[in-house]
Amino acid sequence: METRSLGNSDIQISPILMGTWQAGKRMWVGIEDADTIKAIRAAFEAGITTIDTAEVYGEGHSEQVVAEALSDVRDQAVYATKVFANHLKYDQVIEACDRSLKNLKTDYIDLYQIHWPCGAFNSELVPIEETMRALNDLKQQGKIRAIGVSNFSRAQLEEACQYGRIDSLQPPYSLFWRYVETDAVPYCIEHNISILAYSPLAQGLLTGKFGPGHTFDSADNRAKNKLFQGENYERAQTALDKLRPIAERHQCTLANLALAWLIAQPQANAIAGARNAEQSVQNAQAAEVKLSAEELQEIDAIGRIVTDQLANEGPVMWSWG
Repeated sequence: METRSLGNSDIQISPILMGTWQAGKRMWVGIEDADTIKAIRAAFEAGITTIDTAEVYGEGHSEQVVAEALSDVRDQAVYATKVFANHLKYDQVIEACDRSLKNLKTDYIDLYQIHWPCGAFNSELVPIEETMRALNDLKQQGKIRAIGVSNFSRAQLEEACQYGRIDSLQPPYSLFWRYVETDAVPYCIEHNISILAYSPLAQGLLTGKFGPGHTFDSADNRAKNKLFQGENYERAQTALDKLRPIAERHQCTLANLALAWLIAQPQANAIAGARNAEQSVQNAQAAEVKLSAEELQEIDAIGRIVTDQLANEGPVMWSWG
């Protein structure tokens, strides 16, 4: 798999990244560590060298699983993790980074990201200048190689950039969820900030495996995903039917078509999760799907069957209380 530069850094990332929210187990059902370890390893061996995790995924459990899967090839892998919104004071950032280093069994983190802006989930308000000072110090000490932010609006990203170099933004972004295109994408293009899209398959909706009338276990976070509700879900089914002939033309899955479309967008890379080794290998195959300009436009138009109705939904995909 061809790699790409992460922002202005000297880090090379794979355009498909391995997402590991599910590895933490919390808010997911039916996840086993042994399967996740095999999935991460299979992703790496298929060319997905960049692994995204976070301290909050199972309170460090996801990071520990990543380490178990990849410690012997650490020098060939790119680790991206995140500090949560409740740890954004200077000392808290330093402590959180040290915990993540320990969990990941490494002495450096390639990309360290602010997971949510301060104030999210009723967290304390901390000036971004203070958080960035801690991140800049960690970078100077060699504990982290690059700084990123996640779930930041354009305005929040611009403010953070006043206090140091930001090399990536991690927003929810898929063919069915495109809020970031009208908000932060133009700024990212102008300032060469890589976009690491999470939920690039709209939490599995773009795989086509959830048919009309599907319901989720209440413990599954997707039960609160706006895309799986009512008319949004019905429109998604219509769009998927229109995407199927294009996928068949390329002899690829719907999931691979959606990932290929996404990584063809300006600055965009896709963080795709996997429950097992087979899914990891399938995700990697998306990098081989080459879409023409006409096909990209056709797919774009089909996606708008869903996204044009979501204009007022804001940036957050879930209807959490």
